[in-house]
Amino acid sequence: MRGHWNALSGAGAGAGLGNTSLLPSAVKGQPPRPPAAAGRSHILDSGCLIMSDTLTLDVIGQRIEVNGEYATVRFSGVVPPVAGLWLGVEWDNPERGKHDGSHEGIVYFKCRHPTGGSFIRPNKVNFGVDFLTAVKNRYALEDGPDDHGKEQIITIGKKPVETIGFDSVIKQQSHLNNLQEISLRNCAVSCAGEKGGIARTCPNITRVDVTKNLLSSWDEVIRIADQLKNLVVLDLSENKLQFPSGSPVLTGTFSTLKVLVLNQTGITWAEVLQCAPGWPVLEELYLDYNNIFISERPSNVLQTLKLLDLSSNPLIDENQLFLIAYLPRLEQLILSDTGISSIHFPDAGIGCKTSMFPSLQYLVVNDNRISQWSFINELNKLQSLRALSCLRNPLTEGSKEAQTTRQLIIAKIGQLKTLNKCEILPEERRGAELDYRKAFGNEWKKAGGHQDPEKNRPNEEFLAAHPRYQLLCHKYGAPEDGELKVQQPFMLKNQLLTLKIKYPNQLEQKVLEKQLPGSMTIQKVKAFLSRLLKVPVSELLLSYESPKMPGREIELGNDLQSLQFYSVENGDCLLVRW
Repeated sequence: MRGHWNALSGAGAGAGLGNTSLLPSAVKGQPPRPPAAAGRSHILDSGCLIMSDTLTLDVIGQRIEVNGEYATVRFSGVVPPVAGLWLGVEWDNPERGKHDGSHEGIVYFKCRHPTGGSFIRPNKVNFGVDFLTAVKNRYALEDGPDDHGKEQIITIGKKPVETIGFDSVIKQQSHLNNLQEISLRNCAVSCAGEKGGIARTCPNITRVDVTKNLLSSWDEVIRIADQLKNLVVLDLSENKLQFPSGSPVLTGTFSTLKVLVLNQTGITWAEVLQCAPGWPVLEELYLDYNNIFISERPSNVLQTLKLLDLSSNPLIDENQLFLIAYLPRLEQLILSDTGISSIHFPDAGIGCKTSMFPSLQYLVVNDNRISQWSFINELNKLQSLRALSCLRNPLTEGSKEAQTTRQLIIAKIGQLKTLNKCEILPEERRGAELDYRKAFGNEWKKAGGHQDPEKNRPNEEFLAAHPRYQLLCHKYGAPEDGELKVQQPFMLKNQLLTLKIKYPNQLEQKVLEKQLPGSMTIQKVKAFLSRLLKVPVSELLLSYESPKMPGREIELGNDLQSLQFYSVENGDCLLVRW
């Protein structure tokens, strides 16, 4: 039998079945024998599994860890001719396995990947610990000299939280019942533990990070959370969870929960809606990396939601977004890396606002396939949009001049206050809109635009491509023929500005006229003037005035910004003081 043992176990704990040509012919092609009968109970009242030479069918579906690799138990039983119990497991990393759960024509279990499965002995497996044991191991041990003063930054719901090392926990929180924020990441938590134990020992916990553990079901999560009456933030990411298929039982378990993170848990949209009635005050929901497909409208659930993160779910498209478009309080929607390329709000025409996403203030569409300006035009229809992040898209990456793309987006979305996490100042908006108005002025005229309001009738094609152009003409006046005679390429770095330079405090200085690039920074302008006037750069103060704004002087206070940033134009006058 020694040869058979080596064939089954292989060189390592997770090796697949080897050559079993000595299996009895009567066994080949037949269903596997049932698991060996258990000699004693192996599932505690808490739901936690304990180790033994034999296991019950309750082990099926349990999450396990072996030498740092994670898997789910799919089979428990004998694999003839070798005596003893084997576990058939499906690895999270399919390259770790050997087969698809079948051997010699017998299907013991099924895997999603042809090399995702292995047979392994139970004594090689870590079935994890209960929640309270993990808390005590993490926070209640005596600290050693090397632990003094250590701090750790963890992430819960994409928000950094500073946790204190063992020594400080013992000094500042001598009893576990004072704990409010805990991180149990990668601590092999698999179950709740003794009934009522969490509530008795640490009842004041409000924020819990149990990412990358061995939790296998939503029911087990409920058993933990039911003992945390003040729970506000819960991060369950990287736990492969089984969610309920029947009608939810409303127990009040999550009555205080406001932030729930379910990234990489395998949850479906139907399961989200199934569980959502139990989250009556939820404000933030994170569902990254779940292959979510939004299949139905959330009716009477998720109505308190303010933030929804659907990043890295590549099946999402604009039609699915319409199903969540009427969540009344949704303020932030994160759609990074979803593959979205287009959006159209059918209820709103040119220059009108959509009734969809009525409260949406912040939209993130980074790392997508957005390549058309029509996408940006549609975003102007969102009535509450104030901040946009649109990085690493073909539309933004294809341009050689990132500043040009930024200004086009600013000009096209009138209510935007922040773009790519950078505030849009009034001077920048004014410059972007004036340049946009000038850059497309000839196209506007060819399409039927005219300085005379009664004759100003640009065609529908132009209005569809530039829905804010008419509004900008009303705001700043229609572009004059003189502005449009020689249309400069819409590249700010190539624009030369003819400026007058005056010295209000040195009247004896002669007024100069110079041509400077619009992309020239204030710092470089000062350096140029320092050489010209023989005055130290540190003593120079710059401002400018424009004939379009008589009586108003605008300070050029940020040395790192360009003349164009401050909307300096041809014919304006630089005022230099020292």
